[in-house]
Amino acid sequence: MSTMKFKGCNNFRQRLVCATLSGRPLLITHIRSEEEEPGLRDFEGGFLRLLERLTNGCQVEINETGTVLRYVPGIIVGGRHEHDCGSARSISWFLEGILPLAVFAKQPLHLSLSGLTNDSFDVSVDNVKAVILPILAFFGAEGATLNVKKRGLPPSGGGHVEFSCPIVRELRPCNLVDAGLIKRVRGVAYCAKISPQFANRVVTSARGLLNRLLPDVYVHTDHYKGLAGGHSPGFGLTLVAESTTGCLLAVDVHAKEGALPEDVGERGSALLLEEVRRGGCVDSVGQALVLLLMALGPEDVSKVRIGQLTMHGIQTLRLAREAFGVTFKIRADTETGTVLLSCLGSGVRNFSKKVT
Repeated sequence: MSTMKFKGCNNFRQRLVCATLSGRPLLITHIRSEEEEPGLRDFEGGFLRLLERLTNGCQVEINETGTVLRYVPGIIVGGRHEHDCGSARSISWFLEGILPLAVFAKQPLHLSLSGLTNDSFDVSVDNVKAVILPILAFFGAEGATLNVKKRGLPPSGGGHVEFSCPIVRELRPCNLVDAGLIKRVRGVAYCAKISPQFANRVVTSARGLLNRLLPDVYVHTDHYKGLAGGHSPGFGLTLVAESTTGCLLAVDVHAKEGALPEDVGERGSALLLEEVRRGGCVDSVGQALVLLLMALGPEDVSKVRIGQLTMHGIQTLRLAREAFGVTFKIRADTETGTVLLSCLGSGVRNFSKKVT
């Protein structure tokens, strides 16, 4: 099979995942070659190690400077594994990457991950649990679970989560075009190694704005202390808006040093309202995963309505065409200000899953 060739470090996880699912070798060159510290970062090496655990027979070659990566995919085996994600990127950064692989594994995946559960750069584990996993269910991969055993906040982390995912023979086509109206908002205000009053103040502030627009708003507090609170103190907020058609839109806010709980609550509410204003059936975080799963789906039409294409979403569209030959039809809906995307899936199947 022909080798997929790319330059730079963008879309690192998705390139590896698409190479694995398509069975094609991968060559990435010029990885931060112009920077003072060239080459792969520790968290990217960590993702490669996780990928090696989940597959059998893959080959990874990295040159001395770390600026060139050659990857030959193996067979996705799944099973039970443990992995330390470090403190450079959150656990969710790793989880987001391996989700498309997990459903096509030889055995159901049970993964124990340690590191950061929440930070200012990546989606939180609460967001993954509330929104990202239900996206899998839209495509027929129902039953994935994520349990937060310990909360781990920056800079030192110390969090721990348990993730399990079933396998499917093939994905279902999706038809996510009716966004509906927002009927309720749910959320979690978390805090670790500090007074639980911080979380209570975040909730009060978040509800202050949302209750002007919607009566059904419930944000619960999640306080961790001792070993369950990880190694660093902190607090933050995750909010999820659910529509009448079952669409989920979510935002995360992690408090930076010196931030007031009231500011965190107000910012979370404002970001959620901005996400709702954009419209669509999928939020900006889940967009890339939905587009990739559509490309992996059966040879049938899948459709999705989104608010606006993110840069990550555009890169996913290009990658789907390169890896699987899937081209999306894109149509702007001027009435709603949204974008409709549709495609014929590539028909990726999991031959390890017996037909029942």
